[in-house]
Amino acid sequence: MTPGSNLPLNAVRVTVDVAAPVRLDVSGLLLAADGKVRSDADFIFYNQPAGPGVTYRSGGGSAPDSITVDTSAVPPGIERIVVTASPDAAGQSFQGVEPTATVRNADGGAVIASFTPPQLGTETALVVVEVYLRGGVWKVRAVGQGYANGLAGIATDFGVSVDEEPAAPAPAPVPAAAFPPAPPAPPVAPPVAQPAAPAPGAGKVNLDKGRVSLQKNQTVSLVKGGRPLLSQVKMGLGWEPAYGGRDIDLDASVIAYGPQRNHIDSCYFGKLSILGGAIKHSGDNLTGEGAGDDEVIVVDLGRIPAEATGLVFTVNSFSGQKFSEVAKAYCRLIDAASGEELVRFDLTGAEPQTGVMMAKLIKQFSGEWEMTAIGEFVKSRTVRGMVKPAAQAL
Repeated sequence: MTPGSNLPLNAVRVTVDVAAPVRLDVSGLLLAADGKVRSDADFIFYNQPAGPGVTYRSGGGSAPDSITVDTSAVPPGIERIVVTASPDAAGQSFQGVEPTATVRNADGGAVIASFTPPQLGTETALVVVEVYLRGGVWKVRAVGQGYANGLAGIATDFGVSVDEEPAAPAPAPVPAAAFPPAPPAPPVAPPVAQPAAPAPGAGKVNLDKGRVSLQKNQTVSLVKGGRPLLSQVKMGLGWEPAYGGRDIDLDASVIAYGPQRNHIDSCYFGKLSILGGAIKHSGDNLTGEGAGDDEVIVVDLGRIPAEATGLVFTVNSFSGQKFSEVAKAYCRLIDAASGEELVRFDLTGAEPQTGVMMAKLIKQFSGEWEMTAIGEFVKSRTVRGMVKPAAQAL
């Protein structure tokens, strides 16, 4: 399997073994529709080896640890079981370590699928695969999501945390390989329900109070009324020539990435539709004149394929004019059905560069998308030159 791919399960009971050249701790979390555990009883690991429909088995160091899922015994309301792994040695990362998950029929032992997450580095924990219910059918998906702060990062992201001995203040969460926040230090005791601490200054909000105006590096969760926004939205990008200057030809684009920051495709004036039509471009504006959005990119959040987990919106000056010649550059997210402006980011300041990364949309494992204002300038006249810096911005 490759990241994001999925298969229907042909067995009621499946076992997921996770093997590596080093000893791993393997865990399973039962997640409800909101992407969270219901309580600490839904976190299955070495200190709590059995839960409703899910069991943990230690390999004792000579065989892989495993998680077995009996789909017939999974409680109603549980939609996903994520299988995680972290190196047993304290502080060890997956650098140079290639774990492989093998999904088997738990009763006959036949191999259903296998998956080795690619391009691992400083991650100290992974969501390797998930067993999930979709349309009444149980399936398995290859994930390969990395976390920088061990199993505690995973636990907290899915609604639980851990009790720890008093210690120095934990570092602020930092993004890992596939973008969600990585909370504090590894687990040393069974988890207890406790909300994750937000990153200092992140100012993350949702859409419940109406239109959100972002500043650089701020994030808004695209959730309204407790439900993820999965409808069609428009990303409008606009600009004006600075100080009565000449017309300026800027090009808006969106670059789609997978969970390992791998480039999937780019939507721009030369390619107006990608991802099976889930993302469409309005076409090129050659001057920037007139009121309103200069270029619009329509994104159907509910139709984005599973392998696309990050979108970066960029603007480039193909003609070579610098952003110091641009005034009032902005991007705004609009509900396509109602026309309501949901989120706005006004770019303040400018640099004599030919490209800018305006904003990014990142899909969380809990299902919702988050929008973060970027506002970083890059030397690039085309979207092709933005692929690498935009991947680093995820």
